[in-house]
Amino acid sequence: MTLNYQDVMTADLSSLTDVSAAWKKMGERFGELKTGYETNVQGVLGNGNWQGLAFGAQQQYASATAFEYGAAKKEALAIASLLTDAHTELTRLQKAVKDLVRDAEKKEYKVDSSGKATYVGYDNLSEQEKYALHHDPDYPRLQADAREKAQGWTDEIAKAVKAVDEADQSVKRALAHATSDGSTDGIGIGGFNAQAEGDLAKAGKPEPKATKPDGWVAEGESDASGPGTGTSATGPDAAAGKLAEAEAHADLGRASAEGSLTNGPMKLAGEAEAYVGAKASAAGGITNEGIRGEAGAFAGAEASAKGTADAGPVGVYGRAETKAGAEAGINAGVGLEGVQAGAEAFAGAKAGAGGGADIGGIGAGATVEGWAGIGAEAEATFGKGADGKWHIGAKTGVAVGLGGEVGFEVTVDPGKIADTAGDAANAIGDAAGAVGDAAGAFGNAVGGLF
Repeated sequence: MTLNYQDVMTADLSSLTDVSAAWKKMGERFGELKTGYETNVQGVLGNGNWQGLAFGAQQQYASATAFEYGAAKKEALAIASLLTDAHTELTRLQKAVKDLVRDAEKKEYKVDSSGKATYVGYDNLSEQEKYALHHDPDYPRLQADAREKAQGWTDEIAKAVKAVDEADQSVKRALAHATSDGSTDGIGIGGFNAQAEGDLAKAGKPEPKATKPDGWVAEGESDASGPGTGTSATGPDAAAGKLAEAEAHADLGRASAEGSLTNGPMKLAGEAEAYVGAKASAAGGITNEGIRGEAGAFAGAEASAKGTADAGPVGVYGRAETKAGAEAGINAGVGLEGVQAGAEAFAGAKAGAGGGADIGGIGAGATVEGWAGIGAEAEATFGKGADGKWHIGAKTGVAVGLGGEVGFEVTVDPGKIADTAGDAANAIGDAAGAVGDAAGAFGNAVGGLF
């Protein structure tokens, strides 16, 4: 999510200091627990009176527990430090935006809710003064000057807002890194982060771009978390037309990664994700954009990977996924951005793949899955997805023991179509210019003969 002008102007950052203090207190408490555990559990049981394989196993797990207490302290104190740094930096940058607005207002420029400045110095003039001004020969120049200065204020405010958003993204990256244990120390990946960095300037840096000698630019990021549990519920909200939403999850582990290689018009991109745990959700609403409702539940493990290769307006894509466990779901919706309906119930294992091609923003492809278990699924889609593309597709499948599913999909990307059309128009313009230049040269050459 990108912060806008209103987000920056209305944000209350004061709670960051309170939350930072709470995290610091939690970190110190974890340190006390580590000391108490080592003294009252490991120390007592390791006094030499207990021997054997059971004792060895207990000491191994006890060491892991003690390590995690220490890692929890490190992670909590790092988060406390990051939140303190975040409060300092975000407060400074928010003040810079508000100072700009005050300066603009002092010079008779009004800033609206989107951050756009407009000159209002003429509003306080009397009718006689306005009449005289409108008949002043310099009035057009004065208007143009006011518009130019207003745009300058607007640009400066937008730049200051962007600085706040970039700092906010930096805080997000730092907190994500601090709470992600990607090391095999302790009890392995997914515990508390014993390597958590508490310096925002270090931990919040963007992932570095790597340019290879052959001109390819590489970008990527990864994330890992778990174990963890949580719930959330919102609604009803009559003003927004939302009925309610609820979600619950119990994650044993979750990991994801994505990256890309770019070289001029050539781009290769890929994503991978894995999850183990259980989750359930339900939502419904009626708004001026339509009606929707959905519910689903899953318990088990799943993994997926997908990639694309684009060369200008032409591209291909592919994806693969596998899943083991039990799931059930139903969804239906109708609105300004399409319709969707589907239902599924399955227990067992699935493995599938899909692929297709895209030319100038219009793509077509097919999907296929193999099932081992029992279940059925059907879905039809015509509408706009979260990626901004319009999707048209259908799939159906059934299995009793062994079975599978097949489907088709068509995508329309309005943005890519517009870009392709623009590139084509530019190419035609360049070609027409080249023909005109050639015709002119030919005419000059013929004229020279006479």
